[in-house]
Amino acid sequence: MLKEETVRELEQAARKLRVEILKMLNTASSGHTGGSLSAIDAMTALYFHKMRHDPSNPSWEDRDRFVLSKGHAAPALYACLAEAGYFPRDDLKTLRRLGSHLQGHPDMNKTPGVEVCTGSLGQGLSQAVGIAMASRLAGRSSRVYSLLGDGEVQEGQIWEAAMAAAHYGLSNLCVILDHNGLQIDGKVEEVMNVGPLGPKFLAFNWHVVEVDGHDMQAICKAYDHAEEVTDQPTLIIARTVKGKGVPFFEHKANYHGTPPSDDELNRALEHLGHA
Repeated sequence: MLKEETVRELEQAARKLRVEILKMLNTASSGHTGGSLSAIDAMTALYFHKMRHDPSNPSWEDRDRFVLSKGHAAPALYACLAEAGYFPRDDLKTLRRLGSHLQGHPDMNKTPGVEVCTGSLGQGLSQAVGIAMASRLAGRSSRVYSLLGDGEVQEGQIWEAAMAAAHYGLSNLCVILDHNGLQIDGKVEEVMNVGPLGPKFLAFNWHVVEVDGHDMQAICKAYDHAEEVTDQPTLIIARTVKGKGVPFFEHKANYHGTPPSDDELNRALEHLGHA
């Protein structure tokens, strides 16, 4: 169990990152609010507690890797990378501008700390599987983490990658599923029901853990538990809320790809204690 002080520090970090996400989306007048806010707690726990990485040496061979398969949640990734020190925080103001290294989807060729280019849904898990296999073949102890959206697992390529990961016993692979129940067209269960997700991944021979995706203690405990699994990849189903942290964004599919207006930003910052 994490110390209460550590949990509070991670929770405060996630709150700060929510502020950065909302500010950059408002400045850009474009981007994805709901899924960035739902995923940021799990990502905060990775970048500021669990993963081994070095912002001063992004290409360190023994680093852990993170693959944001749901690449449209790039604002959450950029907020983490800037806070960790991969590039100046002021760069966040350039989100989606022409010439900026912070485009609408992550680009490994432009942004320090980004491991792979993602955005075409369903492909990130395949890349994570390949990285995990390469790491094992190289004899490294590095772990690979990948974050998926629940709408994303409607893609058939996800299941091919899941089958391969289990076949090769990639215990160094941990996947986090941001299970907020909504996608751009509405409820996931109505657009194309992907449930029950736990039994499906179990049938593919994965180790499966379900947690409250906004409970920092539970998230970190799940990451620790995944490291104890030695013969299977692990899926952490994180039950989350679309737009988490700002009541008037929560549970609303229309904020999947809608940035906050000036008024919404001001109200959100006031709610988050950063007015």
